[in-house]
Amino acid sequence: MIQRNGVYYYHRRVPKLVAHLDDRAPFARQSLKTDDLAKARAQRDILEQADNALWASMLTDGKTDAALAAHKVSRARAEALGFAYRPALEVAQLPLEDLVRRFAAISDLRTPVALETAVLGGVDRPRVKVSEAFEIYCNEIAAVEIVGKSEEQKKAWKKVKKYAVDAFTKVVGEDLAMDDITRDHAKKMHEHFKGLIAPKDAKAAKMSASLGKRRLGDMSILYKRYYAHIGVEGRANPFEGLTFSQKFKKRRLPFPIEWVRDVILKPGALASLNDDARHIIMVCIETGARPIELRYLRAERIKLHEKVPHILVEPSFDPDEPHEVKTVSSVRRIPLVGVALEAMKLHPDGFERYRENGNKLSATVNSYLKENKLQPTGKETLYSFRHTFEDRLKEGRIDDELRKILMGHTIDREQYGSGGSLKLYQEELLKIVYPFDKSIV
Repeated sequence: MIQRNGVYYYHRRVPKLVAHLDDRAPFARQSLKTDDLAKARAQRDILEQADNALWASMLTDGKTDAALAAHKVSRARAEALGFAYRPALEVAQLPLEDLVRRFAAISDLRTPVALETAVLGGVDRPRVKVSEAFEIYCNEIAAVEIVGKSEEQKKAWKKVKKYAVDAFTKVVGEDLAMDDITRDHAKKMHEHFKGLIAPKDAKAAKMSASLGKRRLGDMSILYKRYYAHIGVEGRANPFEGLTFSQKFKKRRLPFPIEWVRDVILKPGALASLNDDARHIIMVCIETGARPIELRYLRAERIKLHEKVPHILVEPSFDPDEPHEVKTVSSVRRIPLVGVALEAMKLHPDGFERYRENGNKLSATVNSYLKENKLQPTGKETLYSFRHTFEDRLKEGRIDDELRKILMGHTIDREQYGSGGSLKLYQEELLKIVYPFDKSIV
């Protein structure tokens, strides 16, 4: 940044690698129209980021990337002069006083053509396909939101979001440009899901209302946030209001309390299951922790030698091994009692075998339960042990608020104090602990 006659200018050398592609070479320069240093720095930062994107796109073969970068730069140049970027057709329809202001800002004969183009909307908005917009959403728009996730969590997050994009593309028959999506296309997706949720033969239903709602919601979010990202305001969202309601939410089946005691914890029942999977089941039985919470345990969060042995469920901010927890209320301390304590003693560093492979853990355990006839209805899964734990807390008349704390559920009132001591938690859990034969561990 330089200053001339009191006015600050954005002044930056165009990199040699792209100098032959940028008509501003050797220097990109633009008046920031201000003598206020703080304001000038803010405007300079906007232009720097935009030029970085532009020059990066020039080094790729992607036409869409280049078009998006050019559009982003034009927006930044216009914003640096205090104007919202508008395509030329919209600029032509602005009130006369707005037009006069725009022309006055570029009236100097020395104004670069690129700046004139930005202020007058000479760069067309790129035609980005739905699949391309989805990648922009994942890599740029939602980047901050997923930065704390582990690689496994990021893949799972993207996989779930992509279901909506794939469904929409399949229903409309092509990978449409975002600008071409109409209300009719959105309604077609809604009707398609409606047919899966509520077919004439109710027994033929292939989708729940909540799942259909999520898919349409994900498309709505993609549409809304993509256009906000590229600076388009006030664009009607074709997916707005298209949703489904569900009166009854499907719940996972818990194991009956006695079944866990008399069948699952019976000597020999889990004997041929690998150690990590077997011990995760045991810890889940007496802690109610989600399987993913157990998989991500590390040595520093396994407190075996404390006065009250316990585990800590919390996110990891280690850049090499980040991971999130489901909600803020999921952060908690859970005492280790009974078979959970004995199993955890054998894994002071956690369960490395399944740390980044939740699907493999679920598949291994669920297949084992099925093959060994350890499911009373054939529908129970690894996650069912968590639901059984909650049933046991209720049957044991454990205080409602303490149940929520141990389960990691939200307490719907203002909270005071620490929530109670680990000693209290331990004493309450010992009231419902299962008896077990140590040989099963």
